[in-house]
Amino acid sequence: MNLHTAPPTTAALTIGSLLIAQPLLADKHFERSVVLLCEHAAQNGSFGFVLNKATDLQVAELIEVSSFDQPVYIGGPVEQNTLHFIHTLKDIPKALHLKDGVYWGGDFEYVKSLAIANQLRPENSRFFVGYSGWGQHQLETEVKEQAWLVVEHDLRSIFDNDPDKLWQVLLKSLGGQYKFFANYPKDPKLN
Repeated sequence: MNLHTAPPTTAALTIGSLLIAQPLLADKHFERSVVLLCEHAAQNGSFGFVLNKATDLQVAELIEVSSFDQPVYIGGPVEQNTLHFIHTLKDIPKALHLKDGVYWGGDFEYVKSLAIANQLRPENSRFFVGYSGWGQHQLETEVKEQAWLVVEHDLRSIFDNDPDKLWQVLLKSLGGQYKFFANYPKDPKLN
């Protein structure tokens, strides 16, 4: 965890919230995941990206910029034939500000030019195939059923942490029982 940021706090569902999968959530798409909520309207549904599930693909393979060596993440189970990105580069035209200087999308040709110029790095950008989506009131129901912890956290710090450890780091930072569950094995029978 970035030591210069406060630990996450529990919060309401809003754009820029992080959804942390409860430790015992047994869903193959969301087990031990952290989702950045990019859109949320109870009446219309919700949209976000899983931040910590890397694929074996490199962004260079998808955008045809041979020098761009960065992993692609599985943003979620919906429309995995689409490419999305988040970043901290406020000058990208048409980018939507989420929170804390983190943006979603923008002019893709401009982004490709930044990749060619070596201005995109894992510290300022992350690319996803697919996304996570919830229908009308679905996410609120899942939160009430305790499938997700909803937290507010400095979003820029998600780029500072090892994505493979992000779920654990955020869970530990909540303290109490969550600190214990952060180290709980995926399959307790194998312990």
